[in-house]
Order: sequence, then structure tokens, then C-alpha cells
Amino acid sequence: MGLTKAAHVGISVSDLDRAVAFYRELTGKEPIVAGETMNSRVFGHSQGLSDANLRYATFNIDNIGIDVIEFQDPVGERTNGAANRPGSMHLCFEVDDFDAVFSRMKDAGYDFLGPDYTFQAGEVTPDAALGTRVAYFNDPDGTNLEIIEPQGGFAN
Repeated sequence: MGLTKAAHVGISVSDLDRAVAFYRELTGKEPIVAGETMNSRVFGHSQGLSDANLRYATFNIDNIGIDVIEFQDPVGERTNGAANRPGSMHLCFEVDDFDAVFSRMKDAGYDFLGPDYTFQAGEVTPDAALGTRVAYFNDPDGTNLEIIEPQGGFAN
């Protein structure tokens, strides 16, 4: 199919204003649009829904857009998307100085799901990825998020 360039990631949220505040703090960016609306049965059908009455905001970061979308009708149920559940996904933010970012986030009250991790020999291939550092956390609705300082095979 040749799909090689991502345009944006869409994240369904239960409270748009809370999500905008979270992603504004996380990215340090203002949304390019915020509190916009869509009311379209046809658009809902395109997503397999009965309707699509929603509010949304969009953040543009260096290499992708992040759409946060509050479906008002039909309202969905929280997925509780644990990392090991098929269909679950995560959004990963690349950092240049893992220690500095991780420390700032902890000081700001971000609740990481576990300790940070550095890829070790015997646990990951390729060997060029050794030294990659990661930490995982969630947004207010449980969306899986990650920070990464990639090395070798994990560098994009």
C-alpha cells in the first residue's frame, strides 16, 4: 500500500478541557484548534458509529499531530487499554535527555506505571538498540504514553 507517513494520532477522551490542559502541559504547545465541534451522522458512519457529535482539539508537535476528541454522542466506554491488550496502542515521545525529562515529569507529578527501563543485552534485539531508555505513563483517560531516548536500532 505504500503508507509511510503518519499525519496524526487521534485519542478519544472523556473531558476535552481536561485533555487539552494535560497535553498542553505535556508538550508545551498550544492547540492549533481547541473546542471545535463536529455534528455529522455520515462522519459517525465512516467510523462505524451511529452518529458523531463531538468536540476536539489538535496539537501539532514536531513530527505528528495529536487530535484529542470528546465524543458527546454516542459516548463511549473507557477501554482501560493495558499495554498487553490486543488493539491497545501507545504514543511515544522521543527525548534527547532522558534523565532531565524523567526528573521534570516526576517533579511535576506524572505517575509512571513502573520504573524507567534501559534495554539490556539478552533482553532485546538488535544489539544496536542496547541502551535505549523508556518510561511509561497514562493520560487522564488511561491512554498509554511513553518517553524514549532511542539508541541504534530504535532510533528513527
